[in-house]
Amino acid sequence: MAAIPTTPLYMRRIGFDPDPGLAVLREEDGVRRVDSLLGGPAWLVTRIADVRQVLGDPVRFGNSRHHLVPGAPAMTEEELAAMLPGNLLGFDPPEHTRLRRLLMPEFTVRRMRRIEPRIHEIVNDHLDAIEREGPPAELVADFALPIPALVICELLGVPFEDRDDFQSRYTRFFDVSLSMAERYAVQAEAKAYLAELVARARVEPGDDLLGMLVRDESAGLDDRELVGIADLLLLAGHETTANMLGLGVLALLRHPDQLRLLRDEADRVDAAVEELLRWLTVVHTGVPRVTTAEVELGGHTLGPGELVVCSLPAANRDPRLVRDPDGLDITRDAGGHVAFGHGVHHCLGAPLARMEMRIAFPALLRRFPTLRAVEREPEYRAQQVVYGLASLPVTW
Repeated sequence: MAAIPTTPLYMRRIGFDPDPGLAVLREEDGVRRVDSLLGGPAWLVTRIADVRQVLGDPVRFGNSRHHLVPGAPAMTEEELAAMLPGNLLGFDPPEHTRLRRLLMPEFTVRRMRRIEPRIHEIVNDHLDAIEREGPPAELVADFALPIPALVICELLGVPFEDRDDFQSRYTRFFDVSLSMAERYAVQAEAKAYLAELVARARVEPGDDLLGMLVRDESAGLDDRELVGIADLLLLAGHETTANMLGLGVLALLRHPDQLRLLRDEADRVDAAVEELLRWLTVVHTGVPRVTTAEVELGGHTLGPGELVVCSLPAANRDPRLVRDPDGLDITRDAGGHVAFGHGVHHCLGAPLARMEMRIAFPALLRRFPTLRAVEREPEYRAQQVVYGLASLPVTW
């Protein structure tokens, strides 16, 4: 299904692939002015080296000045104060450093190994349920969405019975066909709910991440910051992994040679996950940056206060990164990709996302060795900030 014409170039996809126009831009120029979602102009960056330059330099390419960019929604000081606390993506160092340092201990590989047995249980429970029901199955609703939702709920201390509500909210928040006012209203709903959870955690902190942050008096986090942290982790920790699981399964089904390698050779799983992350790159751009001073980028001079958007899929399909970048090859080393971003804002939850995928993909393929997609054109989520599938009916 071709992308909707009004979708910005950097969000257009055709099936698994970025819009061909991104490859043309990358090879001809690398950096070009385009229209942004905010309605004003932005510099679109497509080459891997330039993307790393932008994402790796929080001094000249900042995260915290979007409300000053022409075309951005006007926001009062009160609205900014309600939106920003606790949101790592809204700050540059040193405030970003302070918040990230508080959370880092819970997202180390060593800490992730503590919850690895529970992730295995969650995956196997869902596979058991799919097997009991028998074919056909809806893999997005029954596998890709609930597994990361349950994992992040347990990690944060969010009641799992509330997952349908927060999942619906975040799907609407990521829907760029809605107005900014509608999306901000959805975020306000989510934060009102999370404020109730924080209030409960203040009274009776659990062993989850929210309880840990409440008990750590040295952290000095107020309720608004706790709400912002929980909001970001729920939003980022669920939506991205869920879409990688759904889209990743379809990609493997469409490449049966790669599927067989992953299913039959267990030691391939780490490389397979990295290659799927690179090849699919479900996050179109991450958070746009704003220049804080005049800067040279890709042969262009950008003035201060200009919006810069990095196309992560275009960068990950750059032939300067890997040979034959448009091919899916789980035998290669794709570890230099930017699917999780780069630099100080590199995704905090990357170890958790990788672990979920390393467990879920092989478990599904081993449980259902004859798994195949029902023959119909998939419905891609073309108008979402995080790309993926609306559904994936399968049988075996």
